[in-house]
Amino acid sequence: MELSEFDYYLPKSQIAQYPEKERDSSRLLVINRKSGEIKHSIFREITEYLHPGDVLVLNDTRVVPARLYGVNPEASGRKVEILLLKELRTNTWEAIVKGLHKGTVQLEQGITASVSRANGVAKVKFDVNSGVSGLADYDIKNSLNKIGVMPLPHYIKRKAAQSDTERYQTVYAKKQGAIAAPTAGLHFTDSLLNAIRDKGIEVKMLTLHVGRGTFKPVLSANIKSHHMDEEFYEIPGTTADTINLAKSEGRRVTAVGTTVTRALEASAADGSGDRIHPGTGKASIFIYPGYRFKIIDALITNFHLPKSTPMMLTSAFSGFQLLKNAYLEARKRGYRFFS
Repeated sequence: MELSEFDYYLPKSQIAQYPEKERDSSRLLVINRKSGEIKHSIFREITEYLHPGDVLVLNDTRVVPARLYGVNPEASGRKVEILLLKELRTNTWEAIVKGLHKGTVQLEQGITASVSRANGVAKVKFDVNSGVSGLADYDIKNSLNKIGVMPLPHYIKRKAAQSDTERYQTVYAKKQGAIAAPTAGLHFTDSLLNAIRDKGIEVKMLTLHVGRGTFKPVLSANIKSHHMDEEFYEIPGTTADTINLAKSEGRRVTAVGTTVTRALEASAADGSGDRIHPGTGKASIFIYPGYRFKIIDALITNFHLPKSTPMMLTSAFSGFQLLKNAYLEARKRGYRFFS
């Protein structure tokens, strides 16, 4: 398929810049894949579309305050912005660096870092003897909550606010390691999850640390030429057992987000057919129209950026034309898009 087929028009006014006051008050568009029917609701009413015996799978990754600001003392204090992408080893990260090609960055709390590049990839190495610790076992991750800010997506045209520290996390975020939120889960509240459990739906967790793979732009005209970057995932034994039993008994598995979907489908694609197995792995699976889903039966997800891999995954699940029709109707009805 051509990349241009996944493009669509969206007014800037419909790109949400702030969350709703209440997480579960966002609007909900429901697509029935079999009938093609589209319904409109509110997110807290999602319990109406979940059945007793279903398994609801969430991603409990926690966003790291991975955006850092500093200056380059070698260039009269020029401002530098660093977005940490992947930890290569302690105090050394792959990153996106703006404002500096190579050299030194002076960060808050006396911490310094050196930027180098190889094959177009920026590498940031933090000085283990800098900062307040001055210890041989110093780890920059321990300072990110003090010197880092939440890495809001580029389409949110404002600086990160203090409120984003809590609102750009799911209420069940636990395992630190993501550089972006698994945004489908942002709409759940503790009370809504309790209501879901009370209805007889099993709620299970896995972890996929959202990295560049999720939001890396597709540059090739033919989408089949695109390659996903790997993202770490972990599926606990209880989650795998619950899902495998549900599949064997014909009960539905509902994935909350494209990251959960990719973790489950990557596990099933690893030689186990329509079963998943517990443990860790690297998800590099690229799902686009024509893919046969092995695990998930329903999908909860946000509206995605044009030409993005999450939109391609969603269209593979819903049906390409049906998704385009739903996006068009959502735009006409004034839905808020993206995170």
